Amino acid sequence: MCKMHILREVMMAARHFVDLPTVLVAMSTCLLSYLYLQRHRNLPPGPRPWPIVGNIPYLMWLKPQFGPTFLTDLSKTYGDVLCFWIALKLHVVISGHDTIRRALVTRADHFSSRRIPPTQAYIRGDGTTTKAAKGVLFAEYGPDWKQQRRFSLKTLRDFGVGKRSLEGKICDEAAALSRELLTKDGQPFDIKHLLQNSVSNIICSIVFGKRFEYGDPEFLLIITLLNNVVDTKPGKDILVNIHPVFRHIPYASPEDKKLTKNLLGMQAFCKEQIQQHRKTFDPNDIRDFIDAFLLEQQHACAGGDQSQTGFTDKQLQEVLLDLFLAGTETTSTTMCWALYYMVLYPHIQEKVHQEIESVLGQAVPSYALREKMPYTTATLAEVQRINTILPYSVPHAVSRDTTLNGYNIPDDAVILVNLWSVHMDPQLFPEPDKFNPDRFLDRHGNFVKHEALIPFSVGPRVCLGEQLARMELFLLFVSLMQRFTFQLPEGAPTPSTPGKMTALINMPQPYELCAVPRG
Repeated sequence: MCKMHILREVMMAARHFVDLPTVLVAMSTCLLSYLYLQRHRNLPPGPRPWPIVGNIPYLMWLKPQFGPTFLTDLSKTYGDVLCFWIALKLHVVISGHDTIRRALVTRADHFSSRRIPPTQAYIRGDGTTTKAAKGVLFAEYGPDWKQQRRFSLKTLRDFGVGKRSLEGKICDEAAALSRELLTKDGQPFDIKHLLQNSVSNIICSIVFGKRFEYGDPEFLLIITLLNNVVDTKPGKDILVNIHPVFRHIPYASPEDKKLTKNLLGMQAFCKEQIQQHRKTFDPNDIRDFIDAFLLEQQHACAGGDQSQTGFTDKQLQEVLLDLFLAGTETTSTTMCWALYYMVLYPHIQEKVHQEIESVLGQAVPSYALREKMPYTTATLAEVQRINTILPYSVPHAVSRDTTLNGYNIPDDAVILVNLWSVHMDPQLFPEPDKFNPDRFLDRHGNFVKHEALIPFSVGPRVCLGEQLARMELFLLFVSLMQRFTFQLPEGAPTPSTPGKMTALINMPQPYELCAVPRG
């Protein structure tokens, strides 16, 4: 009785010092710690995580060094398959050319899925589950994704991707861009936004059937929304990684609110374009990607084909969003890097000028002539290698619990494909830090494809717009180099070559150049 009395007295005294929320937090911490310790065994090696927060303290400590090289440096310590934790969310990093191909090509059925980030899931999905994501970019690997990708590829080809019919649109856009550059009168300026305008207008011509004038308010709106989405770094996802319940809390950081606002704005823009197209839709006159989708939708409704149930307005809206997000920023950023290296290496720029002059003169560029311009083609290849635009690709997911290189990979892991580790591998590309287009030329001066150059990734999830991007890069670059010499402003310091990571994209540091008309 004495012992029971003492225990009762201790518990009553404790109530004065420990309130219910404190007890709940302590219990939750203990439970999560237990679950954490019971996680899958035989995981890939990596930096030792802390309970609950995982490797967040470690990553914050290394934040100044966290850039495109970070995971490659980490792989030198832990190997081609490693892991780290963002709170309780496991991230598996796959590095090295052979290991990446083993995962994405040989084991494609296991490693080709994707999952939309939690912050976007409730905007782009149905508001209830991350598996409800529409579109193509973040869709899970399976029949629905295959159907939409197959349709999108076919439709892009129908509207000229890989054909001469699209070349005219790209060259027209290059001419409009050149006219804008002439107004700069050789004075210093930042070319980034003009490049975005040009690339975005090419997407507009395919999906909306029209281009916009650069000063058009509607066009400026979509460019602004796109920039804001790309520049946003979601913060609430980390809380969701600690526990899914946090997705329901009203709190959102300024960055999360910014992302939500701008994604909703882009969705509204795409929805308005769909509504306008439906009013003027003619099944006998398919003008663009939206019309092609509406025709497929009409056929599905008329025939009662259950296999075509994915052709909804919501799906179309999200596919359009994917085309803009994936197609505009990556290509325009690659062009920014290309001109960046031209001002850094005037002797390489001069070689490009000489080749274009000897092959084209003042004629309109043609994609078919790239074989006659091996040095120009090699220069673009080297740009894509030395500063990979998506150094970690778009995050993948596995379709089921699987293994890689002897390690267990659970089906809830985020898979980061480290393309940077391939492009900067000295065994594949000697002196990888050196900008050297000659590495892509044989002894006769012919362009040679390198199997390890994979800026668009590999496997089933290879970039949907790869052919379009290749055409855009070549024709825009040749058109600009044909008309202008690009220089650093007089007295300006040499720009720094390491880029800056914005979300998934590796961008050059802001810089100005002068576009001097040629002859």
